[in-house]
Order: sequence, then C-alpha cells, then structure tokens
Amino acid sequence: MISNDVKRITVICSMATAVVSIICFFINFACGVLCLLLGISITTVFVVCTKKRYKKLSELNNYLSLVLSGEYNLDINENAEGELSILKNNLYKIITTLSTQNAMLKKDKVYLADSLADISHQLKTPLTSMMVMTDLLKESEPGGKEQEFISIIENQLEKMRWLILNLVKLSKLDADTVEFKHELVPIEKVIKESIKPFLVMLDLKGISLINNINDFSFTGDKNWSIEAFENILKNCIEHTDKNGELIISGKSTNIYDSVIITDNGCGIAPEDLPHIFERFYHGKNSSGDSVGIGLALAKMVFEKENASVSVKSTLGEGTTFEIRFYKAII
Repeated sequence: MISNDVKRITVICSMATAVVSIICFFINFACGVLCLLLGISITTVFVVCTKKRYKKLSELNNYLSLVLSGEYNLDINENAEGELSILKNNLYKIITTLSTQNAMLKKDKVYLADSLADISHQLKTPLTSMMVMTDLLKESEPGGKEQEFISIIENQLEKMRWLILNLVKLSKLDADTVEFKHELVPIEKVIKESIKPFLVMLDLKGISLINNINDFSFTGDKNWSIEAFENILKNCIEHTDKNGELIISGKSTNIYDSVIITDNGCGIAPEDLPHIFERFYHGKNSSGDSVGIGLALAKMVFEKENASVSVKSTLGEGTTFEIRFYKAII
C-alpha cells in the first residue's frame, strides 16, 4: 500500500508532465510527444520502484511484528544489493543475536529454578531437624537432654548460616557484581590464612599437616583466594580419616606456578570425578553435612583470577587438587 506522500508526489509529477507536454506541443508536435512519453516513463518507473520498496518495508514490518510475538525462526537474510537489503541483513543479525540471548535467558531461568529447588531442599533438612529438637525440648523434663538438643540446633544453625553465606557469594559471582582486586598476592600468606580455621579440626582428627609450599606471588584478590583455598582444604580434611596426612606443596614452570594439595583419604569414585565442581553435586563419598557448593565456589573464584583448578583421585588412596596460577606472557 502506497503512502499519501507518494500519491501526492505521483500527482505532482503527472501534472508537471502534462503542463510541460502541452507547452512542448505548441512548440513542436514531436517534441511534445517525446516530452509526454518521457514524463509518463519516469512517473511509471517511480511508482513501480516505490511499490517494490514499500513491499519490502511491509515484509520487514511484518517480520518485526512476528519477532515481538516471540517468533524467531524466520530467515530474511539475502545477498541482493541495495540499502534495503543491507538493512534487511543487519536486522537479521540483530534478531539472531536476540534469539540467542533469549535462549540463554530461558536456560538461566531453568537453572535458577533448579538452584532454588536445590536450596530449598538443602535448607529443609536443618529446619526440620531444629523443629523436631524444639518439640523435644518442650516435652523434656528439666535436667534431661536439653544441652544435647541445644547443641544439635546450634550445629544446624551454623550449617544454615554457612550455606546462606556461600549461596550469596555464588550469586554475586554469577551476576558478576564482585569487584576483584588485581594486586600481587604472596601464596605463602594465603595458605597460612587458609589453614587457620582448620587447625583445631586437624588436631582432633590427628591429621598430620605437611606444608612445603614454595612462596610465589600471583595477581588476584587475597580475601577471595583464601575463601577458595579454605573450601578445598575443608573438602580434603572432611574426607581424610583419623591419623591421616595432608600435604601442601608447589610447582613452578615457565608457564605457571601451582599449589598442590594432597590427602590420603577415601578418594573420589571415577564416575563422580567429572562432576565434583558442579554446585549441589553429591558424590558417593560425600559426607552427610555436605551441600555441594564449596568446590563450585572455589572454581569460580580461581577462574575470576585467570587460574585453573583440577583434581586427580584414586578410590581408597586419596585425592590431589592442583591450582595453577598462570604467569603473564609479555
């Protein structure tokens, strides 16, 4: 459908052709015929080309309407020349990008829903335990098992606190709202600070700690690095039996400096090994208190620092984590 502006221009061209043709007829008949034919030809070409242009614009408008309604599976890509074809191809590129982003958003929504379901499940267990303990406290006689029940409630509350704090940290890392510092950090200080929270646990379990780390510096965030190492150490200690051994060592190459953490615990089953850095994943040898987010958090932190973490394990013999901090290549 041709717009009013085009109709107006067509009428003006027709009138101009008629007036000029009449004048030319008075001058010379052949000149008048030539002028009339030329005017009609130009006006016709204009109308035909304009119709084609508006037809293409209408197709683009219909396509955009379908896109707004959520239909992305339409191909308007073409190799013809012209401004409209260029516009068409650029629109196709934009729509393809929007389609990809829309698919990713849908995937993220599904992932968020699954994560919320996992979180609900993780919180449900300690809440149920505390409710049962509360009921028992109400029914118990003075001097009974109040202290035991209170201790259980405190443990469950601590578990919930740890879970919620780490979930908040994970969500911040996912949303990329954490501002990581980029400063030289000595690994010796990071390891020392990471071990501190577990000294009592190591002593109670009789686990020997051998710290042979070679000091080096890497570019990263000290506090977040400590957080990541704590989660890996916690995992190793939880899966190491009494009177076991935990070794922290290092390795240096031209490409990277690495920290190697080895335990002689129960090890990881081969089928679980590819999944241990997935959040909420529970392997066969996971402890009852494990929620499956510590190693996922550690991996995300190291990746933010352009480092990598890998794991090797033999069932019944132990597990080795290696964290590589890559050197800058000039």
